[in-house]
Amino acid sequence: MRRLLLVHAHPDDEAIGTGATMAKYAAEGAQVCLVTCTLGELGEVIPDELRYLAADKEDRLGEFRVHELAAACAALGVRDHRLLGGEGRWRDSGMMGTPGNDDPRCFWRADLDEAGRELVKIVREVRPQVMVTYDDNGFYGHPDHIQAHRVAWRAFEKAADPAYGEGEPWQVSKFYATAVPLSVLEHAIRVPGGPFDGVEKVEDLGFGVPDEQVTTVIDASVHLDAKIAAMRAHRTQIAVDGGFFALADNIGQRAFGVEYYTLLAGALPTAIADGRETDLFAGVG
Repeated sequence: MRRLLLVHAHPDDEAIGTGATMAKYAAEGAQVCLVTCTLGELGEVIPDELRYLAADKEDRLGEFRVHELAAACAALGVRDHRLLGGEGRWRDSGMMGTPGNDDPRCFWRADLDEAGRELVKIVREVRPQVMVTYDDNGFYGHPDHIQAHRVAWRAFEKAADPAYGEGEPWQVSKFYATAVPLSVLEHAIRVPGGPFDGVEKVEDLGFGVPDEQVTTVIDASVHLDAKIAAMRAHRTQIAVDGGFFALADNIGQRAFGVEYYTLLAGALPTAIADGRETDLFAGVG
């Protein structure tokens, strides 16, 4: 059986960044396991009637988002979801340079070895051939995303080491980071009223991957409805209108069923059409 393990920082990251991919593989019968590192306690709350949950009010957003995450996973057909270290073990760190980064409970300040061992337990239980997380910049520089990459990489390296942690060692075959090609962002900054309206150069965004570094394109467009349903489940964080969604900034973005990745470890198949693979499990025996 094909087994895929994804490591995300907060509830809703899975739906926005990899929702179509997760739905595709789940529908095809692969075992899809999602690991979420925090409860996203510092997220901005969109609906007025739920703003009492926010960190600066009753600070109950995390417990609410657990249920949103469960509903999102159900929409994607994903039955196996874990919270790293257990519910509430590490707290949302907030954006870089904010007071949340200094909270000793936050994921940004998590001991890498401790968090890595927690993830190794899951890797050795699930035994995935493929792991997915972010690149070493956390895709766009969020401290929890950066830490998720570090912890996932530690687990990828250590899961096969019999001297590290408990359980039967396991070697993951392929390790991916989510990616958005610069060519896709070039198009996005030219959309009037879009999320990047007013940006003159794509380099000014501070994220995005040169096209030649994108190794993998997953066209899961037939599962776009599942991705949109999963985003709708995260109603404290995402407003959905048809095929469009908006975060707390209230700027509409189109949801896409094509998702991109960069292979950071493992081997690409020897023969790839157009230089990119179309299956995360390509070449896995």
